[in-house]
Amino acid sequence: MKPVLAIFIAMLMCANIMAQVKPAQKRTTTKKVNPAYQKTSKPIGISPIGTKPGIRVKITTDSGVILVRLYDSTPLHRDNFVTLVKKRFYDSLLFHRVIQGFMIQGGDPQSKNAVAGAMLGNGGDDMERIPAEFRSTLFHKRGVLAAARDGNPQKASSACQFYLVQGRKMTDQELDKAEAATGRKYSITERMIYKNIGGTPWLDGGYTVFGEVEFGLDVIDKIAGVPKDGNDRPIGDVHMKMEVVEVKTKARR
Repeated sequence: MKPVLAIFIAMLMCANIMAQVKPAQKRTTTKKVNPAYQKTSKPIGISPIGTKPGIRVKITTDSGVILVRLYDSTPLHRDNFVTLVKKRFYDSLLFHRVIQGFMIQGGDPQSKNAVAGAMLGNGGDDMERIPAEFRSTLFHKRGVLAAARDGNPQKASSACQFYLVQGRKMTDQELDKAEAATGRKYSITERMIYKNIGGTPWLDGGYTVFGEVEFGLDVIDKIAGVPKDGNDRPIGDVHMKMEVVEVKTKARR
């Protein structure tokens, strides 16, 4: 066989063998993502930490930590609250009234050394009330900080007692009733928040809202669910400690 012909036949045989060999399949694997690292969106109506300006107060409780942003649009309540926090007024006081699906209340100075079972809620009456600061943009959605008060006709706030709203999800029918009772007309966004996040709309226009929780909504749920006595006071004391903290807001682009 001539050399050129032999080389040509060898090349044809090699090509045939290679054609019969299938290329290796590229191995693909499905990467499992830890749910803890998945991106989550903040529920409508709840501000992510550090995205809005304002003074923050850290509330440390026996059930966890709550971070609250104080509204600049309610300066009387904001400044009064900050003053008390800096004076350590709230340290060692109790959440003395908790109601599941409603709110948790604290700030009674008489709760600091209260004996078990004592009825609380009248402390602070000797302190000057804070004039009401009702704002059309502020309402009792889940997680807001609001001022407690007695039955004074001016609806002025207690100088020290406050509550954090747990609330529950509302229906359109319930919101219609709340509008009729309070005289407030809810926007589409406000209705969405009350229906999807929850709150206590029947308190709107009656109590001053002056801040909101940015972290620790689950702590409110824990405290609201603790065993309590006939006066809604937790059977096991729930203490608080507060401090003003600096949260750097994200720069706007």
